[in-house]
Amino acid sequence: MSRRPQPLRVAIDTGGTFTDCVWKDEAHGRLRMLKVFSTPADPSQAIVEALCKIPHQGELIILHGTTVGTNTLLERKGARIALVTTAGFEDAIEIGRRARPTLYDFFFDRIEPLVPADLRFGIEERTSSEGEILTLPSPADLKSFASQVAAKRPEAIAISLLFSFANPKNELAITHALKPLGIPISISHQILPEFREYERTSTVVVNAYLQPIMQSYLENLAQHVAEHRFSRVEQRFSAALKQPKLTGALAPEGPKPARIFVMQSTGGITALASAASEPVRTVLSGPAGGVVGAAASARASGFERIITFDMGGTSTDVSLVEGAITTASRAEVAGIPVGVPMLDIHTVGAGGGSLARFDAGGVLRVGPESAGADPGPICYGRGVRPTVTDANLLLGRLQPARFLGGDFALDLDR
Repeated sequence: MSRRPQPLRVAIDTGGTFTDCVWKDEAHGRLRMLKVFSTPADPSQAIVEALCKIPHQGELIILHGTTVGTNTLLERKGARIALVTTAGFEDAIEIGRRARPTLYDFFFDRIEPLVPADLRFGIEERTSSEGEILTLPSPADLKSFASQVAAKRPEAIAISLLFSFANPKNELAITHALKPLGIPISISHQILPEFREYERTSTVVVNAYLQPIMQSYLENLAQHVAEHRFSRVEQRFSAALKQPKLTGALAPEGPKPARIFVMQSTGGITALASAASEPVRTVLSGPAGGVVGAAASARASGFERIITFDMGGTSTDVSLVEGAITTASRAEVAGIPVGVPMLDIHTVGAGGGSLARFDAGGVLRVGPESAGADPGPICYGRGVRPTVTDANLLLGRLQPARFLGGDFALDLDR
């Protein structure tokens, strides 16, 4: 009885500068690794480029960790979003907890909310803390309200009403009224049905801020991987036709759809559709994979207490592991509260591609803006602004001729 071939499992992590792949070579019983440049305009292109270099013909499972959400937040390059909330609570997202990270710094600037004041909309509605609907918006009010929101041309909408976790009726009514706009809508009672208005509103705002970017990216990924699979079969079929003794029974079979799973901030995986609709759960997708892998490697080497350090092109992530990986129910990412479960990881906007500059006071600053893979650091041949990688090359910490295993030469003179 012939043994059914095992599917090829490829773990792929896309960063702002590089895309990394790991898979098991069953023929030789060893792990293989591959690193290619990321394609920031469409990160899925780099994944397909990597898949083209991995020999496989059968079933394919992709386990995908992505920093698209992380980098979008760090660089604040998300969607233009509108926030709908109970009238009188439009500024809760800006007031926050009134905490001052630096108590005695008179020149400290608070992080600006992801939604500007002119895109915050209050609607006359009210739900009690027990879940009783006290004020229900009329159909006429909802129609007028939808027109006001549409006039601002948002790319996504976040809805977070007072006590909606106790009764979502008003949120559902508003969602129904705004659906004809044809843009993604994030609803707080679905994303985070918990009390604490600021954290709940912040979390649903982050979801809306990321949703158009992540949805477009994941849809492109699924499409490009499918096209790649069919292209592989066409190549095999063309080669088979050139063999005169080929019988019909030996013709290549059609490709099975690749199964794609996305890593969540908890270190687990979720389906592609779930990640696209709730991208807030993937803001630490890439870094979570690093922590899980580092903890497993350390444990196999006899170390139970470690600090993980994961430096990419745009961000650096650190985590403390004491025996077991710690999960937090809420955290801050790029200074913004996010109230979904995630590994206890601290992220800063400093990586190899982080741009250096002098501020108004003449002080050297690095990040959070990054050169990414396009144009990249100056030494990659296209960039024109200095980065951490350029500094490391000048300091002799990088070998120009041995970058990416010798596949890419760094331009020291440039």
